[in-house]
Amino acid sequence: MAQAFDANAQQSVLASRAQEALALAKHLGADAAEVGASVDQGVGVSVRLGEVETVELSRDQGIAVTVYVGQHKGSASSTDAGSDSIRATVEKAMSIARYTGEDPAAGLADAELMARDVPDLDVHHPWALSTEEATELALSCERAGREVSGITHSDGASLSTGEGVRVYANSHGFLGTQKGSRHSLSCMLIAEDDNGMQRDYDYTSVRHPKELRDPAGVGREAARRTLRRLGAKRPATGSFPVLFDPSMASGLVGHLMSAIAGGALYRQASFLCDRLGTPLFPEWFSLEERPMEMGAMASSPFDGEGVQTRNNRFIEQGKLASYMLSSYSARRLGMQTTGNAGGARNLRLSAPLSSFETLLKDMGRGIWVTELMGQGVNGVTGDYSRGAAGFWVENGEVQFPIEEFTIAGNLEQMFANLRAVGSDTDTRGSIHTGSWLIDNMTVAGS
Repeated sequence: MAQAFDANAQQSVLASRAQEALALAKHLGADAAEVGASVDQGVGVSVRLGEVETVELSRDQGIAVTVYVGQHKGSASSTDAGSDSIRATVEKAMSIARYTGEDPAAGLADAELMARDVPDLDVHHPWALSTEEATELALSCERAGREVSGITHSDGASLSTGEGVRVYANSHGFLGTQKGSRHSLSCMLIAEDDNGMQRDYDYTSVRHPKELRDPAGVGREAARRTLRRLGAKRPATGSFPVLFDPSMASGLVGHLMSAIAGGALYRQASFLCDRLGTPLFPEWFSLEERPMEMGAMASSPFDGEGVQTRNNRFIEQGKLASYMLSSYSARRLGMQTTGNAGGARNLRLSAPLSSFETLLKDMGRGIWVTELMGQGVNGVTGDYSRGAAGFWVENGEVQFPIEEFTIAGNLEQMFANLRAVGSDTDTRGSIHTGSWLIDNMTVAGS
């Protein structure tokens, strides 16, 4: 069992350390400074074929200091938050600042943008779980999956539970703290027939342990997903509609967000540079972030610079309505921060939703993709090419599993060709979306 983790005490200690670092930076001549500090503790157990493989008790902490001397910037970090380490870290950051070039965009976010509304967003639900209890949950998950007829082997099951505290402070006088927790359980199984082996998995991930799915249910779903892949063939080569499973569709949202991130934009490394206000998706599609959503996986009242977070509508009735900007990237672009230092938080779609069965019928003949492989996405051009596996669909019905093929297109064209979104929303991550049906993608198969 890991040592007790007193989140409130850790919060107080980290806040004190952050203020100590800020005071020292000012004393050493910094015009401004910011400090991020965190501590996390967790338990992880993995089992395989009914035996315990690993038990990991982890405790990680760190402190990062950034100083500004005029418009010269220096940053340093340490995994030790003791006073001696803090002094060494601040001194190192000051030393680095003396050798960096001037950057007109460098500096803290504007003081008037600092978060003032910092509510408890219900994201901290620790789990007093012993390693023995964690092991039994993982074993029961794998056991339920292995008991399903046709499962021949296992890549194991894993359970992890953890909580942590993060603090951000800067020389504007802002100090924000947040506690959080995350718990997950996963299982990966293997089945075999005359055509070879197939594997697949299932998992559950939540803030509150009471919301974890039943371990046996996770194991059985992993088995079901594995068995349905047996007998896979290569599909025909051609142009077909593609139905992206929700976990794959969330990746498409991720590619969109990477393309509208300030860092890619000011470096001219995005296919969506200078595209604000232009249509990207059908008019019925909108996308926003909701960082203050209670209990959600990425909720936070302030971003990585202390700026108050807010609901941002990135896609409004199909048009690109906003970029995703930190203070630095906003200055480089001559714009205003959107409170997105550290990324977007809790992305949610607004669109008419169709059942999965309706999506299959609308598709008629095409491919349902349940797995993607490789990194074939060019953020500069939007070109998209990924290895894939899934199922062949004919007459609106799933016919047989398919593998060893590639799907290709261009992200801008794919977004424009979005025909429908499913009601089968995957809520396990920070991006909530159902399946996406996209017309006219190039498939390279047999």
